[in-house]
Amino acid sequence: MMISLSITDWFGQLPVFEKIYWSIAILFTLLFLVQNAMSLFGGEHDGATGDVDEMLDADDGIGFQFFTVRNLFGFFTIFGWAGLACIHAGQSGTLVVVISTVAGLAMMVLMASLFYYTGKLAYSGTLKLENAVSALATVYLTIPASRAGIGKVNLKVQGAFRELDAITDDGEELRTGALVKVTQVLNNHVLLVTKQTS
Repeated sequence: MMISLSITDWFGQLPVFEKIYWSIAILFTLLFLVQNAMSLFGGEHDGATGDVDEMLDADDGIGFQFFTVRNLFGFFTIFGWAGLACIHAGQSGTLVVVISTVAGLAMMVLMASLFYYTGKLAYSGTLKLENAVSALATVYLTIPASRAGIGKVNLKVQGAFRELDAITDDGEELRTGALVKVTQVLNNHVLLVTKQTS
């Protein structure tokens, strides 16, 4: 006896509440994986130049950043899967929402803490940030035009991929995904970048 399996038939029979959780879980898992793959491979260009004798001054590293694109993707990924686990365990709708929200927030705290302490290690004195000058980077968080605010870039420095603060003198904002070149390291350890045109 042949049993025909159809995803649309299966999905169509689910309660609306469970459909919402399945949609969130699948969509944000894919986005989370794509975003992390882009972070990993987006800064392949290594433009490190020369030796710099002076080590970076003591610094606190990047701040604790809770609301980032990566953290939000992590939140909804865990939110979806934790909610589905609760639904299949027979929990009530209210409890499902509460548990999945707490799980998602815990994931955001974990990821923010991981990048915060990784950032502090990057500034521990072993990283010569000046080696980033002339390197190509990918914009991670939009950089406002004319030094109006700080964004973030992903780039490879001293053989490791890093997520660093950046500003620009360009007259227009540099959007997420744009390829930029590091022109200078400012005294507060923020990169000055410009749009790469070639």
